[in-house]
Amino acid sequence: MELTEAELAAAFRAGDRGAVAEAFDRHADRIYRHCFRITGSRADAEDATASTFLEVWRHRDRIVVHDDSVLPWLYGVATNVCRNLLRGHRRQVRLSGRMPVEVVADPAEEVEARVDAEARMREVLVEVSRLPRREQDVLALVVWSGLDYAAAAAALGVPVGTVRSRLSRARARLSRDQPAEGVPS
Repeated sequence: MELTEAELAAAFRAGDRGAVAEAFDRHADRIYRHCFRITGSRADAEDATASTFLEVWRHRDRIVVHDDSVLPWLYGVATNVCRNLLRGHRRQVRLSGRMPVEVVADPAEEVEARVDAEARMREVLVEVSRLPRREQDVLALVVWSGLDYAAAAAALGVPVGTVRSRLSRARARLSRDQPAEGVPS
């Protein structure tokens, strides 16, 4: 049997923790919407809703039933919680205005760029894997690592002319098969 609002208020006053859960189940959606309308932020509304029910528990001896409902009292508590939250935000803005500002880049953009780069690199590697190993090595050293022909030749233990011809063949095969992004022709 479901408690009436007056019984719910009495259970609150008596320290029944189940009463908080019952009130939350009944009224959290309305309190959340109220908080959202005041704060304009879903995250702040979620925080304010949680804080409202914490405050309700802390001040359970003050609970008021109006027209057989605790909802008006909950709205009052939620309004005060939202005011305090917004006041805290304003203080934080004023304080941060006095402090030196350090602009931090959005890490989401960097993560997205890394994921895109990895996807592009996998595509390129699929194309490059079709080349003979010797041409893959020259391509990696000269194009990707930026070595000049002489340094690549020294690294591979081959003449400079061999590096030039292998790189030329690799580029020709790649452009013939399918131009891969990231591999200059």
